[in-house]
Amino acid sequence: MLKDIVEVQALDGYRLKLRFEDGAEGVVDVAQLVPLTGVFAALRDRKEFVAVRVNPELGTIGWPAGADLDPDVLYALVTGMALPSYEAPVESE
Repeated sequence: MLKDIVEVQALDGYRLKLRFEDGAEGVVDVAQLVPLTGVFAALRDRKEFVAVRVNPELGTIGWPAGADLDPDVLYALVTGMALPSYEAPVESE
């Protein structure tokens, strides 16, 4: 399902407006998605949060301090589509 993020814009609070390569776009609230602790603690600083950039090599977004987010999760949130299952199928006997 991987759709690359091609544009990001920081909004008020911890919200980001995202646009994907297929034209899907929407807003996600990072504070509702991940706890702002650990690698994400730096995002509490507004200057760090608004420094978000698209990483074209990975097709996702990231911050200078090293935090990034899974583009599949972001795409699912924006479009309402279910996340793909990466679990191996269980074989029945």
